[in-house]
Amino acid sequence: MTHDNAQNDARARFRNAMASLGAAVNVITTDGPRGRNGITASAVCSVTDSPPTMLVCINQSSYVHDVLHENANVCINVLGAHGEALAQLFAGMTGCSMQARFDQCAWTPGHSGVPVLDDAISSLQGKIVDSKPVGSHSVIFVQIDRIASREEGDGLVYFGRQFHHLPRAGASRKAA
Repeated sequence: MTHDNAQNDARARFRNAMASLGAAVNVITTDGPRGRNGITASAVCSVTDSPPTMLVCINQSSYVHDVLHENANVCINVLGAHGEALAQLFAGMTGCSMQARFDQCAWTPGHSGVPVLDDAISSLQGKIVDSKPVGSHSVIFVQIDRIASREEGDGLVYFGRQFHHLPRAGASRKAA
C-alpha cells in the first residue's frame, strides 16, 4: 500500500468512526464587516463555564472560515428537531444563496448584530477569543456573553451520517 493510499485509508476509517459519535446540530451565524453568513456545524462543544466558552471546528477551506474570523462575533444556534431542513440549507446541500438560507426562517439581531434563530432550542452569542489551526480545520474558541434556552422542543443530532430527532427527557412520561 502506498503512503497516499495508507493516508486515505486512515482518513476513511477515522470518518467512519466519527459517524458513530452523535452530535448536536448547530447553525453558526455571524454578521459584521464581512457581512451576514452562517454554516451548519456539529463539531461544537463546551470548553469551560468560567468564563463560559465554546469551541467550534471549521474547515479552513470553508467559505465562512475567514468571515467568522474577521467578523469575530458569532451565535451558536442549537437546532431543535424541526431544524433538519435548515441544517441542510446552511450545510450547502441545496445550492441556494446565503441570503436565501437566511430567508427560510425568522432571525432576530442579537448582541453585536449577530443573527439569532428565533426558534433555536438554545442560542449562545459571543466573541471569538482564540483560534488554533489543526490539520485541515481551525478550532475556534468563543467566549459566550449571551445565552437563551427554551424548556420545550426535542433535539436534533447527527449520527450515522443521518439526522435524528432526540426527545427531551420526560417528554414520553408526559404523553403517557
